[in-house]
Amino acid sequence: MTATALKTLRCATIGVGRMGRHHARLYAQTDGCDLVGVVDGNVERASKITEEWGGRAFASVQELIDHGVDAVTIATPTITHRAIVEPLLEAGIACLVEKPLAPDVAEARAIADTAKRTGSLLQVGHIVRYDPVMIAIRELIMGGAMRPRFIEIDRVSPMTFRSVDVGVVLDMMIHDLDVLFMLMGAEPEEIHANAVCVVGEAEDVCNARLVFPAGPDGLRCTANVTASRLALKTERKMRLISEDAYISADYGEKKGHVVRKTANAAQLADVRERLKRGEDLSSVNYLEMITMEPLAVGSGEPLKLQLLDFMDAVRNNRRPLVNAEDGFAAVRTAERIVAAARAAGARMV
Repeated sequence: MTATALKTLRCATIGVGRMGRHHARLYAQTDGCDLVGVVDGNVERASKITEEWGGRAFASVQELIDHGVDAVTIATPTITHRAIVEPLLEAGIACLVEKPLAPDVAEARAIADTAKRTGSLLQVGHIVRYDPVMIAIRELIMGGAMRPRFIEIDRVSPMTFRSVDVGVVLDMMIHDLDVLFMLMGAEPEEIHANAVCVVGEAEDVCNARLVFPAGPDGLRCTANVTASRLALKTERKMRLISEDAYISADYGEKKGHVVRKTANAAQLADVRERLKRGEDLSSVNYLEMITMEPLAVGSGEPLKLQLLDFMDAVRNNRRPLVNAEDGFAAVRTAERIVAAARAAGARMV
């Protein structure tokens, strides 16, 4: 379908702060989208966005509903999501809700149930699924190149004092929880965690060990996930290991490497034989003996790729890549991690 044949969707953004302003920008810049306006408690901020990108500033969500809109992004604080989203779903308006879906399991379940009952489309903004680095990893795994046995993820950054209405698990780690569900096809069956609170009442640093159910090969996968908003620098890294391959990825650098067992079979056989003979291999440079290939990372702005997928789901009335049940599962696992950390002695409110 050509861009000129696309049905134009009337779109709006509720909350035009740090993330919402980018959603408004993309609605205004994307073919087949008409930014009808925004809603924000900060009148000056709302006016600035409409002056730059068009549309009008609505005084309330209900005023926006009454005006008429097809699709809306909700980029407000997590604690406000349910009160904003449910009236939109009741009105049959498609919603893209910034992650996390809700601050707790009860509210996440209520939102998901409303989406199911009304039949209105709801997508959760777990944007890492649309990161070109993750797309490359997903294609390798879904293509059968490997089934991970161990995954290590680090997502750390200095404190920004944004999203402090929730702890680091719901703020940062939840990105990686959603990615793990996508790759493993299930929630973890076993969780061990610990956390530290420093700045506020919620956790600022958390480490979780997640054990996923056995796959078709009968083997389990263990993931070690660390999130911190008290680090001295920003890092977004992921490593996946199996008997057949090793993937190392850096989201910040937008690159990665793949080491395949099949590509290194001769080197591995030679090393085994030399070890059997008792040779001293301490002078061997491991990095020089293995064959690595770059991770085939494509291009594209993750937020734009997410919006295009959302628009396509709306037009074709199909299941979005990250639906309400996916968002609920991420919140439920986040809550389980926090509970496990408390059980381990972490002092959190």
